[in-house]
Amino acid sequence: MKKEDQIIVELLKCGDERGYKFLYDNYYDFLCRIAKEFLKDDFLAETIVGDAIFHLWEIRDKIEISTSLQSYLVKMVRNRCINHLALKRVKTEIVLPKSNSGDFWTETYFISKDNPLGSLLDGELEQEMHDSIERLPKDCQVVFKKSRFEEKKYKDIAEELGISINTVKYHIKNALSRLESDLSKYMATLIFLFIK
Repeated sequence: MKKEDQIIVELLKCGDERGYKFLYDNYYDFLCRIAKEFLKDDFLAETIVGDAIFHLWEIRDKIEISTSLQSYLVKMVRNRCINHLALKRVKTEIVLPKSNSGDFWTETYFISKDNPLGSLLDGELEQEMHDSIERLPKDCQVVFKKSRFEEKKYKDIAEELGISINTVKYHIKNALSRLESDLSKYMATLIFLFIK
């Protein structure tokens, strides 16, 4: 590992935000280009890269990097892209729609909406998703809606709300974790439906 990489890893392990800022400033755009090659979706690529860098910050005290920092980051992003594409192939992804009217819940569909059980679950899942987002802390809810429904970049959200990019990422991570927990029973049913 290069000396510069060692310094950055040590900053991360010590919880020094300069290490996190370095990752974001020096690798974010590069990693987004790689993710876009896999996903063919700019917004999704940026989301996956942002979440990956934030995850590295969250586990900073446990990271062990034997290769170059760049190789480690590329592998981490590549794996997240592959996981996303694998889930999409299993057809368990749920589309959270955009709507000019502000009613984000009127057009939520399962990808396989022809499945009878899928149709039955649709209304229930739609309501549970709405309730789950409404139960988020207010600041978290605002950031999540701006990111997922208005498709704003983390930087733009941070500037608009007068908060740091790290705070935006914290709110997004918290929201996704809560949604995953709240909707897990539906995901298990969907996986059962589409894998068999």
